[in-house]
Amino acid sequence: MSTPASRGPDGTTNGQPPASDPDAIKAEIEATRAQLGRTVDELSHRLDVPERARESAYRARDTAVETYRESPPAVIGAGAGVAALLGLLVWRRRTKDRRVAEREAKRAAKRAAKVAAARRAAAEKAARKAAKQRAKRTAKARRARRRTK
Repeated sequence: MSTPASRGPDGTTNGQPPASDPDAIKAEIEATRAQLGRTVDELSHRLDVPERARESAYRARDTAVETYRESPPAVIGAGAGVAALLGLLVWRRRTKDRRVAEREAKRAAKRAAKVAAARRAAAEKAARKAAKQRAKRTAKARRARRRTK
């Protein structure tokens, strides 16, 4: 089931003279069959995604182990950095509720201060108005007393 070998311009197949005896033909068929088997094996290997993923994971693990063996302080430093980053993320998540509560408390305090300032301003305005009215009354009373004298 092999395809016939392509013939070159000089009439040879792949640089070799055409095989005419049965042993040479059988040998060529066996060589083609072996090559086809290798091609099928290579294609099946390329298409076996889970196996390739496993091999990739093993390679990554081996690379990490070799890197550790070559320079342990660098690997330890990188591990410490990752651990510190994870610790920071966990700490920020745990304190998030407290930060939100503090922010809300500040906003509420600001609102209360504004309300108190508005009340104080209204009270001062009312006091000025009352003082003005009192001054008017006392001035009116003085004028009335002068007339009666």
